[in-house]
Amino acid sequence: MNIKVNDQIPNSEVFVIDHGNPEKISTQEFLKNKKVVIFGLPGAYTSVCSAKHLPGYVKMFEQYKEKGIDHIICVSVNDPFVMNAWGKEHSVGSKILMVGDPFLNFTKAIGAEVDKSARGLGIRSNRYTMLVDNLKVIELKEEEDAGSCEVSAAENFIKLF
Repeated sequence: MNIKVNDQIPNSEVFVIDHGNPEKISTQEFLKNKKVVIFGLPGAYTSVCSAKHLPGYVKMFEQYKEKGIDHIICVSVNDPFVMNAWGKEHSVGSKILMVGDPFLNFTKAIGAEVDKSARGLGIRSNRYTMLVDNLKVIELKEEEDAGSCEVSAAENFIKLF
């Protein structure tokens, strides 16, 4: 990844579903004056993402709130409709903001893109988790292999702050 601890989150346009419609949001506008956890992953409905990464943050939502986290944000290179449907299947409700980065604007801006074409997935995001406070990266953990979910897992990342 290009982004490092103490760097500022770049301004990128990403998408969420709001009242059934896609809404474009600016990362800098949305994250300004907030303490958030952002976790990125290769794709909705993929095995490790569905079995461990997303469910871990849903399960540990209250512990993160107790640490002063305003939002937990899941980012993937999928479109916002896919992210919304995947979130519903995992009962994220208002616990996790499901963000689509279909044009890889945010993913490329932080240098998290990986080529998974050999596996039929195209360009995706590596698996990572970061703590961001008022646009500044406070903590960042990236998996060496996107198929693994250890340092970026909810139960391990929370120990860092």
